[in-house]
Amino acid sequence: MTVTATSVDESDQVQTPTAPAARGARLLRRLVPAAAAALSGVLLYVSFPPRTLWWLAMPAFAVFGWVLRGRGWKAALGLGYLFGLGFLLPLLVWTGVEVGPGPWIALVVIEAIFVALVGAGVAAVSKLPGSPVWAAAIWVAGEAARARVPFNGFPWGKIAFGQADGVFLPLAAVGGTPVLGFAVVLCGFGLFEVVRLVVEGRRTRAVRRSAAAVALLSVVVPVVAAVAARPLVSDKAEDGTVTVAVIQGNVPRAGLEFNAQRRAVLDYHARETERLAAEVKAGKVAEPDFVLWPENSSDIDPFANADARTVIDEAAKAIGVPISVGGVVERDGKLYNEQILWDPVKGPTDTYDKRQIQPFGEYLPLRSLIGAINSNWTSMVRQDFSRGSKPGVFDMDGAKVGLVTCYEAAFDWAVRSEVTDGAQLISVPSNNATFDRSEMTYQQLAMSRVRAVEHSRTVTVPVTSGVSAIIMPDGKITQKTGMFVADSLVQKVPLRSSQTPATQLGILPEIALVLVAAGGLGWAAIGTRVRGRRAGEV
Repeated sequence: MTVTATSVDESDQVQTPTAPAARGARLLRRLVPAAAAALSGVLLYVSFPPRTLWWLAMPAFAVFGWVLRGRGWKAALGLGYLFGLGFLLPLLVWTGVEVGPGPWIALVVIEAIFVALVGAGVAAVSKLPGSPVWAAAIWVAGEAARARVPFNGFPWGKIAFGQADGVFLPLAAVGGTPVLGFAVVLCGFGLFEVVRLVVEGRRTRAVRRSAAAVALLSVVVPVVAAVAARPLVSDKAEDGTVTVAVIQGNVPRAGLEFNAQRRAVLDYHARETERLAAEVKAGKVAEPDFVLWPENSSDIDPFANADARTVIDEAAKAIGVPISVGGVVERDGKLYNEQILWDPVKGPTDTYDKRQIQPFGEYLPLRSLIGAINSNWTSMVRQDFSRGSKPGVFDMDGAKVGLVTCYEAAFDWAVRSEVTDGAQLISVPSNNATFDRSEMTYQQLAMSRVRAVEHSRTVTVPVTSGVSAIIMPDGKITQKTGMFVADSLVQKVPLRSSQTPATQLGILPEIALVLVAAGGLGWAAIGTRVRGRRAGEV
């Protein structure tokens, strides 16, 4: 009896210390992938403007691919969600600058769900032949969904928008943001496959040549394709040139409060235009063919208020050329965010109503529910803006200028429609004063650079408080202002009318990549079912 008891005690003494170690090892195995997923998301954020570290997107997706390989769908959902939080929390922090952290966190929590679903899809195809291709297509499919739902979508944070300074940028002219984003993500997942196969080869000395070839091609082909696409990028004039003036009048102060000082904002833009007119008259600056004001440069309706009409009219007469004025207009009881073509002789002659309006900024979805949760929000958005229904292309001194108002620049269809409607130049009038000195203005500026290459058009960005800029059709910024200063930019720019493959193809490349993603997921599902049947037979 004594011997037996002693032997049991000794057994307990041997096993007890190993139990915490085993639990610690299991915990570590869970924490390392979770931490890697979140940190790789942060790495992806760092690749975005205002930084020029575009290449960090590749290692970010390489780590993401490593984390997801072979995971079950539940684990992949969680890891994908962490990746989404790591990426979107810092990227979208500007959304809470004036309204507090609640809306920012709510937006990120919802948007990260799309990334979580992508994570589950990537894990499902991670062991298929050619997995980088399927995985990259699934990412693009996730972006496509995020750009459409909920509330007409929120495409901010598309991978393409972080590549304005990168070697892949010419691919925007081939197939727009879906093809550009696909190339970057493919390269990242391919990088992981190359590293994985090298490590596996050293360990087992047996790597299939086909797998190695696909992994290597996943890295090489996007780069080669980008180099091959460079002839599509040009800043040569096709329809002559025009001298354009971009006005940044500034605002009395940053934040939402400036809307209560609408007359001051209008006066600032009129004053800067008149100052420019004096410099033109003195021969210090070239005379522009037309002038572009930003969104909300006249929050006082000039059709209903004689004093606002007089201020704009005098500014137009001073400069002597047409002005595109950003106004807030009420018509038939409806509110519109409108661009108004103002002739120095005839006055207002044409209008464009913003079509892609911003949820929770320009209109309030689920108003009664939101009001029950936070009445402050309903008081800030007292009346919903209505949507325009037609593209806006102004004839300004013979030049066809396509209008893409602020938030619309994030949406592929909104920019393309202006080009297919005849725009030889694109203007993106914006109002970023609400977001203070956050990264938002630089993220939006990068979008405009991508759009310039995508459609081979000069893009002007007149902003109330900065950063305003002039962008050539090759995506290069030639002039820009500071933030929260009154300034103007005047430059001769090329007019172009040819259409890139991206303009001609429109949504087709995105549809093709979504079908590729569906094919990969279908293959993975069939494989899982077959393996399940074989296991049942055994």
